[in-house]
Amino acid sequence: MFRTRVKICGITRPEDGRCATAHGADAIGLVFFSDSPRHVTVATAMEITAAIDPFVTIVGLFVNARASEIEQVLGQVPLDLLQFHGQERNADCNRFGVPFIKSIAMRPDIPVPGIMSSYPDARGFLLDTWQPQTHGGGGQAFDWQQIPADLESPFILAGGLDPENVAAAIRQVRPYAVDVSSGVESAPGIKSADKISAFMNGVSSSGTDTGN
Repeated sequence: MFRTRVKICGITRPEDGRCATAHGADAIGLVFFSDSPRHVTVATAMEITAAIDPFVTIVGLFVNARASEIEQVLGQVPLDLLQFHGQERNADCNRFGVPFIKSIAMRPDIPVPGIMSSYPDARGFLLDTWQPQTHGGGGQAFDWQQIPADLESPFILAGGLDPENVAAAIRQVRPYAVDVSSGVESAPGIKSADKISAFMNGVSSSGTDTGN
């Protein structure tokens, strides 16, 4: 049976990164978007990554960042994967020599397959709630029925997931992975060990072979 992967995003402290990986998270997300309450500086990101166990994917999140800003981060922070949440084109995302995923804001009637086809170099896609101000992390779910049933590209489900709904989300949507941030927090940017544990238990209890 395929195991649904888990990314815990918006890590702002080394101890939260250690907690996430200790509970079995496959990836952690570092937000390099200054308008986010979970924004981290390069110095903080370096402290966090130094605390992360081997074989855990470190993801850097960017929103319409200049190439020079991304290159500066990559020069100091060992990111394994880039995650883009703005209006970046495929060429913009693919220029850094690091694998990337592209976020799709799930507005009503959005042509998801068409958008995916315009990013041929993406390793996968993150389907998230449409939040034009925050670009994610708002704790609101979108209508999962918006997701086409026959998507060919791997996708990550995000937006409003928490320990109470993640098992149902996996059973209904059958994603490659789930991405959580505010759903496992005690305050913006501060993760809760109890909520992380409960979330991971929810993923395990879904008992669904995603087929990916």
